[in-house]
Amino acid sequence: MAVIQVQGLTKTFRTYKKEPGIAGALKGLFSHKYETTYAVKDVSFHVEEGELVGFLGPNGAGKTTTLKMLSGLLYPSGGSATVLGYTPWKRDDGYRRQFALLLGQKNQLWWDLPARESLDLNAKIYGIDRAIFERTVGELTEMLGVKEKLNTMVRELSLGERMKMELIASLLHQPKVLFLDEPTIGLDVISQKIVREFLRDYNAKRKTTILLTSHYMADIQALCRRVIIIDHGKIFFDGQLEEVIDRFADFKIVTIHCDSQKPIPALELSKFGEVIEKDREIVKLKVKRDRVIPVCKALLDELPVNDIDIQEVPIDDVIRQIFAR
Repeated sequence: MAVIQVQGLTKTFRTYKKEPGIAGALKGLFSHKYETTYAVKDVSFHVEEGELVGFLGPNGAGKTTTLKMLSGLLYPSGGSATVLGYTPWKRDDGYRRQFALLLGQKNQLWWDLPARESLDLNAKIYGIDRAIFERTVGELTEMLGVKEKLNTMVRELSLGERMKMELIASLLHQPKVLFLDEPTIGLDVISQKIVREFLRDYNAKRKTTILLTSHYMADIQALCRRVIIIDHGKIFFDGQLEEVIDRFADFKIVTIHCDSQKPIPALELSKFGEVIEKDREIVKLKVKRDRVIPVCKALLDELPVNDIDIQEVPIDDVIRQIFAR
C-alpha cells in the first residue's frame, strides 16, 4: 500500500525582475517585471509503507521544496499529493501527529535550554504519556549514544550531538512517516556512521516510511535500495540504486597489480581503455562493460600480472556525472 502518493505536483515562485542601475530603479517605481520560476514541475511518484527512499538532486533541484509541500509547510501551485491518506497542506491534526520533518540546517530544539527540557516540551505538545516518553527517550538516547548529554544546554552540544537530539525530538511521537533533509550535513565520519546505523535499525524495527535527501552518497548506499533523482524540478530517475549504475555507468574499473621484479612492457594501454593510473606495480583502467573480459585476458597475456581487481564505478562518480549532464 502506497503511503505517499504524488501526482503532477508543481510549485512556482513569482520573482520581481529589476533592471540594473538608477534608471532601472526609477523604472521599477512605475512598472514591475516578474518572472515565474519552477521549483518543482509535474513531479509524480509513490512510496510504499516501510520503504526508505533516497531523494537525490543537485542544489536547487527542488528536493527541499517537495518535502515542505509533503509536510504542509508550502501550498503547491498545481498537482495533488496524499500522505497516509491526508492532503498535507490542509494540515489536519490527525496528519500532523503521524509525520515528522527534520531539516539538517534548521533547529527545533531551544538553544538555551537543556535538551531534556526541549524534549519535554515536545512531549507535552503531542500529549505523550509520561511513561511512554521516558521509555522512548531512554531507548533513543541509548541507541544514539547521547544519554549523558540530556541535561546539557543545546548550545553547548557538539554539532553531532545536537543533530542526534534533533532526531530524537522528531521521533518522540513515533511518526509513521519521516522526512529527512540532509540529516548528516556537517557531521564527522563517526557521527554520520552512528546516525546511518540508527536510521537503518529504526526503519527495520518500526517499519517507518522514510524519504531521505543527502549529498553524502555513503548515506544513500548504506540506507536506500531505491532512489528518486530530481533535477530542475523534474523527476529524472526513479528506481533501484543498482539500476543507476547499470544505466549511467557503462564501464568498470580494472586494476592490474604487476610483479615489481619484472618491468612492465611498453604497451599502448589506451587501446584497452582510459588509463586512470600507471606506475611500476599498478595499472588502473576504465574499461567499457562489454570489453572487460577480453581486456582482462589480453592484459594477463601481455603483463606480468600478480593480481587483478574488477570494480564498479563509485556511485558518487556516477551521480556526479548525472548531475553534470
